[in-house]
Amino acid sequence: MTIDVHNHFYPESYLKHLDTGKFAARLDHNEGPDPILHYAGDHNILVPGHRDLSARIEDMEEAGMQSQALTLTTPGVHIEEPDAGRELARAVNEDFATICSEHADRFYAFAALPLQDPRAAARELRHAVEKLGLHGALLFTNINGRPLDDPAFAPVFAQAEELRAPLLVHPTSPDDYRMLEDHRLVPLLGFLFDTTTTISRLVFSGTFERHPGLVLIAAHLGGTLPYVAERLDRGYEVYPEISGLIPRRPSEYLSRLYYDTVAFDPHALSFARTTMGSGQMLLGSDYPHQIGDMTRAIGAIEDLALPDEERGRIFGRNFLDLIHAIER
Repeated sequence: MTIDVHNHFYPESYLKHLDTGKFAARLDHNEGPDPILHYAGDHNILVPGHRDLSARIEDMEEAGMQSQALTLTTPGVHIEEPDAGRELARAVNEDFATICSEHADRFYAFAALPLQDPRAAARELRHAVEKLGLHGALLFTNINGRPLDDPAFAPVFAQAEELRAPLLVHPTSPDDYRMLEDHRLVPLLGFLFDTTTTISRLVFSGTFERHPGLVLIAAHLGGTLPYVAERLDRGYEVYPEISGLIPRRPSEYLSRLYYDTVAFDPHALSFARTTMGSGQMLLGSDYPHQIGDMTRAIGAIEDLALPDEERGRIFGRNFLDLIHAIER
């Protein structure tokens, strides 16, 4: 069993909406065989796997990937005006529901949310899970520069906690990306920094204390979180301005999170497993982005010196436990 929890797909309705030219995200069909999706700070080349379900299934079969949990990815619908964001989110989620219904053996899906309007996002999350049968939702690490620990997002966290719906925290361009504009440093480094910063802010803001049942999946092996957890603990112990904010060490909250395995270095994966535990790790590939790879994602876990039971949990059973909690 292999279930890829970090991969990306642009459903047909989303691309048709962008082709009208009425949205902040912009499609360019004139730069080669694959359209390019432009947005502030970065762009995505939409290869067939991004937009053609049959091509995706062929790639999955070749790689030995049984199932995937689909997500929309950057730029997200939150960069649009509120009405447009709500419209795009509903279109994406309805398409995802259709895909999951027609290919129940292949696909799960995390909802797109109009996070520029947090209360609307909470309503869309409930609709997506209860009415459309989706399996959670994707959050971005900042919403047009607003951090996720902003109290405005409390309704989203409360709704996810009530539904027991997992939230995949995926990075986007940092609010100030000027130092990262060259050399594709936004996706290479900026994404990891933004994930690390965002989760750390959620810890120190008390979000996990207020929502103890919240289930978060941190993308790209949590950015740098496994490696800086000890440093966060050390700061908590010596800096009086943060030691009174939360009643537990930061690493205790980090150990509750889930981490996808989009880091194909066996040393990094081994360290995360030692630090956070294999019970908190979920298989991820970042397919079909240029930097993603289903075959390497599976191979990296197969190459780890793990008991079969642990490997099976990472490959799929951890994720199934999460989504089965929604049904209970």
